[in-house]
Amino acid sequence: MKVIFLQDVKGQGKKGEVKDLSEGYVRNFLLPKGLVKEATDSNIKSLEAKKRSEDKRKEQEKIEAQELAEKMKEMTVKIKGKAGEGGRLFGAISSKQVAQVLEEQFQVKLDKRKLEMEPIRSLGVTQVKVKLHHDVTAILRVHVVEE
Repeated sequence: MKVIFLQDVKGQGKKGEVKDLSEGYVRNFLLPKGLVKEATDSNIKSLEAKKRSEDKRKEQEKIEAQELAEKMKEMTVKIKGKAGEGGRLFGAISSKQVAQVLEEQFQVKLDKRKLEMEPIRSLGVTQVKVKLHHDVTAILRVHVVEE
């Protein structure tokens, strides 16, 4: 019996897959639990329509990430910090602080986990990698100045 998986089923298939399984297993176990639905023509067409809309949404997210990456090339985030001799900071500038200041200065809301950086411990300009999408990475300049 051909079925479409609605959820991942260990050892059988992943969500969205179409597979041929034994009729007893499908009727007695998978269908009552709502893990699959029968692969009729209309169900297959709706699955294909869902896949197309999902692909379109993912493409749109990638385009938006590329546009944001272009904007970030011109951005420089200025953060004030207390420093001692030789430009060493008391403490460090974390990714959380960079994300907060980025939102305050440029109204760009960004999750701190997308910033791939070590804590900044000195004054000056630092290049920070920002992972906006699994295919799009941007470089953000962080300028640390003395208070």
